Amino acid sequence: MSIVKKKGFNNISPRRRPVISAWSPLAQPFFRALWAANLVSMIGAWVHEVGAAWLMTSLTMSPLTVAMVQTATTLPLFLAALPAGALADILDRRRLLIFTQTWMLVSALGLGIITLLGLTSPAVLLAFTFFLSLGGAINGPAWQAVIPELVSREELSSAVTLGSVGYNIARAIGPALGGLVVALVGPGITFLVNAASFSGVVAVLVRWRRTPQESTLPAERLIGAMRTGIRYVRHAPEVQAIFVHAVFFSLFTSALWAFLPIIAREYLRLGPPGYGMLLGFFGGGALVGAALLPGVRSRFSLNLVAAATTILLALVIACLATILNPPAMLIVMTAGGMAWLTLLSVLMTAVQAVIPSWVRGRVVSVFMLVFFGGFAAGSALWGGVALWVGIKPTLLGVAALLAAGVLLTRRFELPTGEDLDLTPAQYFPSFLTIHGLANEERPVLVVIDRRINPERLEEFLEAARPLKMMRLRDGAIRWNLFRDVTEPGHYIESFIVESWVEYMRQHERFTVSDREIEDRIAAFHVGDTPSTTQHFIAELVPKGGAGP
Repeated sequence: MSIVKKKGFNNISPRRRPVISAWSPLAQPFFRALWAANLVSMIGAWVHEVGAAWLMTSLTMSPLTVAMVQTATTLPLFLAALPAGALADILDRRRLLIFTQTWMLVSALGLGIITLLGLTSPAVLLAFTFFLSLGGAINGPAWQAVIPELVSREELSSAVTLGSVGYNIARAIGPALGGLVVALVGPGITFLVNAASFSGVVAVLVRWRRTPQESTLPAERLIGAMRTGIRYVRHAPEVQAIFVHAVFFSLFTSALWAFLPIIAREYLRLGPPGYGMLLGFFGGGALVGAALLPGVRSRFSLNLVAAATTILLALVIACLATILNPPAMLIVMTAGGMAWLTLLSVLMTAVQAVIPSWVRGRVVSVFMLVFFGGFAAGSALWGGVALWVGIKPTLLGVAALLAAGVLLTRRFELPTGEDLDLTPAQYFPSFLTIHGLANEERPVLVVIDRRINPERLEEFLEAARPLKMMRLRDGAIRWNLFRDVTEPGHYIESFIVESWVEYMRQHERFTVSDREIEDRIAAFHVGDTPSTTQHFIAELVPKGGAGP
């Protein structure tokens, strides 16, 4: 894995890449079927949301109870994010997706039946909302993790963008359809519509003949898998750089969604149809952004695109506070949709491009935790600020801070992953299968003897930085490089792994890029004697009695 550069927006004009159409992944039959089924499912989810909101206000007008619907929807995203990412990596992703989609189908179906029977209470509605959102929270990391399995590396950006396109299409169609269904047949049917929409996704997934990830090792345990995912993020600077951008994005743009209903109603004097039109133009702008993104990405660097769209979003937020003309605001929302989809697609593509398959679900789950956490914190923060200084000054301040964030995040360049080969290296030495060690759970110490030409010491130490990150990302809990005080150029690399099976997993996780890092270090070794590697298992020393 490469180390994140900190030189500003270099490579403003990257080497020209062939333009991949935004719609090219749809040429693949399975991806097209899954995308279409998911689009129908997202429309069903918006129909359900309208029905749930209307039903709750019919059951009670308590502001606290009505607000709890949003809590029941978002709480699972925080509670289940890390476990969901671990499950996406240690279980078969196809089966996990079928399970979560079925879970949501049953939840929506149960709520629909109970509502039609007149048995729904506020507590029942909140409970079913929680269960439905829990299924979505577990589904999310696995869904994002399978995208690179369905398309080529060149089409990954387009595939991620198409996910956002589907969401915006659903957001434009779903609420209007949901309002129509509620008006004609009542909220109970909206829940049944949502249940039916999940069946298409389940049917497509059942037909998928996914090639499973082969492993001779026992499956990781849930808690251990979560720790491994967090450890990977801690020692992956390129992933942390993406998260910095995601925090700025979600923290400040949350103000747009927090205040847009008030802006529409109080300042623009729009009713529900006008507010829906604002959202529709935002979704339309997202579609335009999706069509333009491949061409933009082929001409400009990832970081320049991210900076430009961040500034555009800052201008959109500033316009919310200053423009009181509805037609002009429609143009502003179109620009906002273009910038929103472009920036979100850039961040998601960057995440997908730099993480190997074995940890993809866990890293995606942490990304979702960071993103939605920024949204939740931002909404509360800007709401409190607006109570103090007013909505318009708050929006102007947020716009200024978001624009300033371009400079503040400049040192955290977004990685493209173009220099990485995340294909498994199939590196599994025979000594790993030593009899009697397969189930050994005591810590393992690995010691590698290296002799380096002292004149190349600075080069060696520079090359050791990515080696350290690689060891820690792939499973080591401690890493050190020791210098022999009696022999110049004699170094010992040592690292500790929790168990022998975890050490075996460390080799199974090796990618081609990881192998290149090891080969680069090995090239520094000098002398007639080759470098040696020793392995030590922690010994259990019995407790003795009181000594003299």
